[in-house]
Amino acid sequence: MAKLSKKQAAAREAFAGKVNLSVEDAVKLVKDNATAKFDETVEIAMNLGVDPRHADQMVRGVVTLPNGTGKHVRVAVFARGPKADEAKAAGAEIVGAEDLLEAIQSGKIEFDRCIATPDMMPLVGRLGKILGPRNLMPNPKVGTVTMDVKAAVEAAKGGEVQFKAEKAGVVHAGVGKASFDAEKLAQNIRAFVDAVNRAKPSGAKGTYVKKVSISSTMGPGVSLDLSSAVAQ
Repeated sequence: MAKLSKKQAAAREAFAGKVNLSVEDAVKLVKDNATAKFDETVEIAMNLGVDPRHADQMVRGVVTLPNGTGKHVRVAVFARGPKADEAKAAGAEIVGAEDLLEAIQSGKIEFDRCIATPDMMPLVGRLGKILGPRNLMPNPKVGTVTMDVKAAVEAAKGGEVQFKAEKAGVVHAGVGKASFDAEKLAQNIRAFVDAVNRAKPSGAKGTYVKKVSISSTMGPGVSLDLSSAVAQ
């Protein structure tokens, strides 16, 4: 077993025995122990009582965090003509059609969000096996297949976060940076939890949200009191 560094050991000691904290106490604990040399991301993980292998239990959606993510989001857009110009003007880093398809097929994926106009989907559909597992496939349900390219690009860069349940029923995402003000992180956390609650699928049975925890990129996790995590 790998030996813990002094920082890791100190962090584990600080977190020992602390469970089901209020959002504010959990945020303070995570911020105080985010001691890496870079600005760590504060991440949230929600364990849900669903089995995403069943279509009526899939959880997915999108939420605009009130205080943004603190991350520079690189956006790729499949579009032609005026819509391609619109995407570039809105700040998309990569805009193309067949050329973008070929780049992705060759393994060049230099973006964090992929948007497409509806007419481009027959082309984009050929990338399902590449973009799907990375949660990058454009989807009208989360607003990434749209004719309003400008709004989609601006939303992606302005703090919009997509979420999707993994096989074990876990949803996770970055909800800010450790350098954020504690109150802003708490607001982002509650906004994310609220969005996942609203995305509850029709096939969910029993307890929907089983556990919510937060951590920094390099730090341990701490569970939240579920009632505290709900927006007031």
